[in-house]
Amino acid sequence: MPSRENIKAAVIFPDVDGVRLSLSPENRLQEAVGLAVAVGLDVVYQDIVRLKTIKPATFVGQGVMDRIAELVSEASIGLLILDTTLSPIQQRNLEKRLKIKVIDRTALILEIFGERAQTKEGKLQVELAHLTYQRSRLVRSWTHLERQRGGAGFLGGPGETQIELDRRIIDDKIIRIKQDLEKVKKTRLLHRNARKRVPYPIVALVGYTNAGKSTLFNKLSDSNVFAKDLLFATLDPTMRKIVLPSGREVILSDTVGFISDLPHELIMAFRATLEEVLAADLIIHVRDIAAENTKEQCGDVLKVLENLGFEDIENSGKYIEVLNKVDLLPDDKKADMAKKIKNNQIMISAITGEGLPDLENMIDRKSASGFITTTIKVPVSDGRMIAWLYNNAEVLEKRLKGEILVIKIAAEPSVMAKIEAKFSKDK
Repeated sequence: MPSRENIKAAVIFPDVDGVRLSLSPENRLQEAVGLAVAVGLDVVYQDIVRLKTIKPATFVGQGVMDRIAELVSEASIGLLILDTTLSPIQQRNLEKRLKIKVIDRTALILEIFGERAQTKEGKLQVELAHLTYQRSRLVRSWTHLERQRGGAGFLGGPGETQIELDRRIIDDKIIRIKQDLEKVKKTRLLHRNARKRVPYPIVALVGYTNAGKSTLFNKLSDSNVFAKDLLFATLDPTMRKIVLPSGREVILSDTVGFISDLPHELIMAFRATLEEVLAADLIIHVRDIAAENTKEQCGDVLKVLENLGFEDIENSGKYIEVLNKVDLLPDDKKADMAKKIKNNQIMISAITGEGLPDLENMIDRKSASGFITTTIKVPVSDGRMIAWLYNNAEVLEKRLKGEILVIKIAAEPSVMAKIEAKFSKDK
């Protein structure tokens, strides 16, 4: 098989009458091309085709297929990407008619995820999504060679030396992976419970893919997480402890990027990862404010958060909207945006560092908003109790009064109830 850089690809977005999209056809095509480039393909042709109706056998009509067939011959195109969801029959019929490999939006995103996943958990999630998708591709009418398209990727043509997958084998693998992911889920729960015992608020970065989350994560945590101008540069969640201006410590979490029409297989597979967002004390929504379709991207992210269980997240006290990449805006547009800024919004540039101190202060205020402060008196000789306080609350200040240590602390209400049960409160 030739390397991906040598595969010439055509990307086509079918704009079907009556089908409403969160992004414009032009932006949707641009995004699909970005996905293809992210996986290393050489996109030599891109276009939007208008369709009145969807053809059950081939999705597109004969006229469109004839035009594509001509392009395939003229430009030596070896791969067609249709930015939609194709049925197994539609994919097979298009491949037979065009004599080239055909994949849809789901397969393209899965290809990227398969390449980018680094941790054991990430690889398990991607494999589960692949197998769930591949199971639907097993149709009786396929030939023996065509059924050998299995494996981790989709860009190998029929006849590649890969394990032939049938439903029984796939189902067995799906069961095994789900069991493994259930163990991961339990491990994550243990980690979350451990973090609750140590009072570090969790701050989760979310946002549309390529909005700049990983760049911001690196700036705030002084890390070197992979950050590049590519769609889905980050797949595996990463956590770092950071110190805020007040001295308060929080756990910062970088998560997988969202995208419009994220395939169902991926939403289900990455549920364990997304649960980290559910457990967060503060959510930072990073937006690419310089993107032409930034409002639509914002809507897609909020929709995913709503599906995860966050209702009216914008008006909650645990939400910050970061307007990133302001360095790419013209001065007049930037000034106009500054006049309309909301209380839970902040303008920054993760690249230049503009606005980051203000963001850190905002995180500081928001992460402490749910904490209760109180003062505890502990005998200096009671080292065990003092250690318990340090392990279960945030010590703001302390002073010695004879043989008594007076400690001012902050903690979540649930933790404070335990503290009050253990210690007498200083009125």
